[in-house]
Amino acid sequence: MVITYTIGPADLGLKEEQSDDDRGHGIFGLSQLNRVARWAQPITYLDIYECNDFTMCVFCFPTSAVIPLHDHPGMTVFSKVLYGSLHVKAYDWVEPAQIRESKGPSSFPVRLAKLAVDKVLAAPCDTTVLYPMSGGNLHCFTALAPCAVLDILSPPYREAAGRKCTYYHDYPYSTFSARNGAGIINGKEEDYAWLAEIETPDDLYMRQGKYAGPAIQA
Repeated sequence: MVITYTIGPADLGLKEEQSDDDRGHGIFGLSQLNRVARWAQPITYLDIYECNDFTMCVFCFPTSAVIPLHDHPGMTVFSKVLYGSLHVKAYDWVEPAQIRESKGPSSFPVRLAKLAVDKVLAAPCDTTVLYPMSGGNLHCFTALAPCAVLDILSPPYREAAGRKCTYYHDYPYSTFSARNGAGIINGKEEDYAWLAEIETPDDLYMRQGKYAGPAIQA
């Protein structure tokens, strides 16, 4: 995917001077078609191209917008910040899998993951790549300024093929671990976290935007 290393916002019909106040435009939640308050600003999703082999899309973030921690099962993803800046926090599963059961009346399983990425990406910057088992396959994006991210996912999400997008909450390692550091292969406790599956967050709001760039042929 050499194209991702040289592509810029203008190549996709985007303008860097995006408005940071985009309220009241039929915002919806991914989990259900919920109307939300006017002060909630959506992430705009631009569908560029999709086939059986890959999906190419852009996410346009207002400041402080978040795509929560989620996975890309069996997928390779190329990501490039086209303009603006965002914080990326990403994990990879510890193998062999280490699973614990939380205590209490509403117990739930948690699985151990190791921190792979915890940094700010600001355009212009290099393309990042995550793989099925490495590179931060489970990641979270937080916009520090209005920004846009190009994603190429291969193969694309396809629930029937076992590639469903699952969201997670991360808990500090000490939350479900003995004090002896059991489960840590290398590194420090702060390099590890327990991840629990959650429903699609109700405060994740996206809207479909219109792609204004050149047509993609593959």
